[in-house]
Amino acid sequence: MSWIVYLRAFVGIVLREILRFLQQRERFFSALVRPLVWLLVFAAGFRAVLGIAIQPPYQTYITYDVYIIPGLIAMIQLFNGMQSSLSMVYDREMGSMRVLLTTPLPRWFLLVAKLFAGTAVSVIQVYAFLAVSALFGTKFPFWGYVSVLPVMILTGLMLGALGMFLSSTIKQLENFAGVMNFVIFPTFFLSSALYPLWRMRESSYVVWQICSANPFTYAVEALRFGLYAKVDPLALAIVLGALLVFLAGAIWGYNPTRGFTARKAGGS
Repeated sequence: MSWIVYLRAFVGIVLREILRFLQQRERFFSALVRPLVWLLVFAAGFRAVLGIAIQPPYQTYITYDVYIIPGLIAMIQLFNGMQSSLSMVYDREMGSMRVLLTTPLPRWFLLVAKLFAGTAVSVIQVYAFLAVSALFGTKFPFWGYVSVLPVMILTGLMLGALGMFLSSTIKQLENFAGVMNFVIFPTFFLSSALYPLWRMRESSYVVWQICSANPFTYAVEALRFGLYAKVDPLALAIVLGALLVFLAGAIWGYNPTRGFTARKAGGS
């Protein structure tokens, strides 16, 4: 099959997802309002300057609202990844994904294209959030808004792959909604999104270990460095490794002969 066919299919899947998102204004505003509420509420409670930035990429001191912006960016991408996967559960049963999976194109290619489409939507949401948060005085260096883009693509792919992997294990739409809540909140709170890891270690060594093993923590740290035009090689490596693991699990799970659906069907 010609590469032009693959390119047209890839562009079509991505554009379809973006256009569908732009037509769903409620989804856009909910994705924008959620992190803004977190920013305003938490920043109001912790407006005092914290001495938590004694290492790059930060200054010596930063305000709390600036510190949590990367965590809120990752939260936007996590929610978007889960919502995209939720729509995949629906589409797989009766929508466009059911038709796509019957095309001659490889299944892995369709899943990767769908993953990139969801990531493109999350990038739009993040930049809208950064624009609005800048109006409240939460700003970063100019080049940080540019240098964070490839990091956002990588973290968006990783979090989207996590949602895709989870959706491959769910057969009914109602069950996935419960799984979303079970995954999102522990993933977010047991990370460095709201507090630095050293402060977690001071309060609880067990919680610190969980946060240190959480891939979401390294997504937040990669974004935090990226907003200051810096690079955290360890965080990027862990995010990339998690992306490959989750994506491989999703591709395996969506395989009708070897995936979770096949196993359940065989056991019933």
